[in-house]
Amino acid sequence: SGTNAHVILEEAPEEPAITRIPTSRQAEWPSHPVLPWVLSARTPEALGKQAERLRDFVPQNADMADVGWSLATGRARMEHRGVVVGAERQDFLRGLDALARGADDTTVIRGDGNHRPGRLAVLFSGQGAQRVGMGRGLYRAWPVFAEAFD
Repeated sequence: SGTNAHVILEEAPEEPAITRIPTSRQAEWPSHPVLPWVLSARTPEALGKQAERLRDFVPQNADMADVGWSLATGRARMEHRGVVVGAERQDFLRGLDALARGADDTTVIRGDGNHRPGRLAVLFSGQGAQRVGMGRGLYRAWPVFAEAFD
């Protein structure tokens, strides 16, 4: 009641660990129109080589979801990263080819795993939190707030 908030925290029920990958994905998992294939390597050149090897390896009848699952869960995460996003085998092959050549493509996202230190700003506004744009107003009105927030 009023401005008091009461919270009860409990431990969540323990969920069973996944011990196997389902053999019949179509029966157990929904189909996805677009899937990511995640790759990583220690250098940009090694990332390109990995994309090239994967492109040359993917069999004609490969299950795109299985390949994506294996890449995302069974590989090490290194500094240089590439994600190929596609719906069909041709999309993945085109993206892998672009990643291997270092070229741009609509199916490819590149990045690095070097996390830059950031700072977190949290505003506990108390009463009045329902007012849209309140933080923006404080930012404009009070230079000390803007400085701390920045």
